[in-house]
Amino acid sequence: MIALFPSTAFAGSVDLHCHSTASDGILSPAELVSRAKTHGVTLLALTDHDTVAGVAEARAAGKQLGVAIIPGIELSARWGQRGVHIVGLNVDPSSTAIHHAVDRRNELRVERAVRIAERLEKRGFSGALVGARSLAGDSVLGRPHFARWLVEQGHVEDAARAFKRYLGAGKVGDVKVDWPSLADTIADIHAAGGQAVLAHPLKYGLTRTRLRSLLQEFHSAGGDAVELLCGRQNPVQTRELRQLVDGLTVAPGALGPRYSLGSDFHQPDQPWRELGSVHLPADVEPVWKLWQTSPN
Repeated sequence: MIALFPSTAFAGSVDLHCHSTASDGILSPAELVSRAKTHGVTLLALTDHDTVAGVAEARAAGKQLGVAIIPGIELSARWGQRGVHIVGLNVDPSSTAIHHAVDRRNELRVERAVRIAERLEKRGFSGALVGARSLAGDSVLGRPHFARWLVEQGHVEDAARAFKRYLGAGKVGDVKVDWPSLADTIADIHAAGGQAVLAHPLKYGLTRTRLRSLLQEFHSAGGDAVELLCGRQNPVQTRELRQLVDGLTVAPGALGPRYSLGSDFHQPDQPWRELGSVHLPADVEPVWKLWQTSPN
């Protein structure tokens, strides 16, 4: 059963997409909640990549600081041959479905990390796997940890260059993963009592036709909401995305997708995706209507 929140929890900014040190963020869950508080956020979803390990700490900090915390997760998924991300909101962190989804993705991430390290070794970067694992610690191991290791070893100037030269699309460290399907990922989120949100659809580099296909398949598979805003973005692109979502084919008697938003916050020195920095238009149906109760 999903958690419900009084309307007072929505008095300030809402941010339903951010990351902590439980995955590839810089701030601990408690530090993240504290920063959200200073930026006027009253409802925050912690959505670390493929883990809910930071939710308990975030909830404890939220209780102390007066920030309502929604347990969330950002799950890696597959649409055709392309990787996409699905945010699960208001999930039960203790559910079997979530633990199954996390365990499967951890297995796939470890396999990918080994292959990335093997490729980097062939390019002369010895010790990549040990170094990335050391930096990851107990958090979810991912390409950002390899990027940080490359920076610390003096191989590149910063993480952005690490991705541009070695880890980004088409580069030596771009190892494809057979993530669980879009439909299976949505089903796991629903089994955990949550809502499935298509994360940052404008960031996949799709043509308008392909983007519409993704949106339609996501909705037809049971997706609940689309992230209309993910950090600060071009208003023209936002309007075009909304037109596509509003134009989707909806089964008779069914509701169209609701809308979500988030900063996709990872670290403090990125003002374009600061916590609480974006707001939904007043005339859309927000996903949080599902959780909002009357004032009390």
